[in-house]
Amino acid sequence: MTIAVRQACSPAEARHFCTKELRDNFLVEDLFAPGGVAMTYSHVDRMVVGGAVPTRELLPLLSSKPIGSDPFLARREIGIVNIGGAGSVEADGTTYPLAARDCLYAGKDTASLSFASDAADDPARFYFVSYPAHARYDTVKIGEADANCLELGSQSQANIRKLRQYIHPDICRSCQLVMGVTTLADGSIWNTMPCHTHDRRSEVYLYFDMEPATRAFHFMGEPEETRHLVVANEQAVVSPGWSIHCGAGTARYSFVWAMGGDNQDFADMDMVAMETLR
Repeated sequence: MTIAVRQACSPAEARHFCTKELRDNFLVEDLFAPGGVAMTYSHVDRMVVGGAVPTRELLPLLSSKPIGSDPFLARREIGIVNIGGAGSVEADGTTYPLAARDCLYAGKDTASLSFASDAADDPARFYFVSYPAHARYDTVKIGEADANCLELGSQSQANIRKLRQYIHPDICRSCQLVMGVTTLADGSIWNTMPCHTHDRRSEVYLYFDMEPATRAFHFMGEPEETRHLVVANEQAVVSPGWSIHCGAGTARYSFVWAMGGDNQDFADMDMVAMETLR
């Protein structure tokens, strides 16, 4: 298991970052290594972003010094989305099969959690996001068909997409974690535009379901001081509450979005007028 640690940055610092500094602070590149668990601990709302690719052996979710408690979920909750082959997650002795795009929520005080693949030559690719938790809620599997599906966008704005809410107050109780998957239709490229901020919570995007040569141009920063990151398949972007977050791709893509902070109101957004953007 590997874990990297990132400090939080203010907008005053970030507006002066060069490309490398932006990538070092906000882009998470190496999440999925066969036979291993990799994670990044961010001081932005103390989120943890990670990936697990089990092959022939079970992969346990272990704690470490940056987490500060043992087991990993002693003071945390976690959302897991499988973006690979069929697999399963075992939580406190119960096994939850997860097909591609299925999700699992596991709450505070879960004593043990491990990842497995059904076939080593087509392994599951488990993406997870964890935030601190103050109360325990039940472990729940949410299949793709169980999610709340919103059909958004228009062809004229090149943003036809399906947004599925998995971990959401209407579907699955949690302390602060809200999580889902958005998939763009063929020929659509824009997500989350017009853009917004939500100072009361942070967000992280994992871009996936992309061809090797496809890239997403993820826009971030203050509305009057925008920056961009060029993002490849299965890379994630950490978005602090002060930053906009939207993107456009060179071809179709999907992304897992996850949020944590002061509330779980999905519509709590501070919309940014197009004429404000710079």
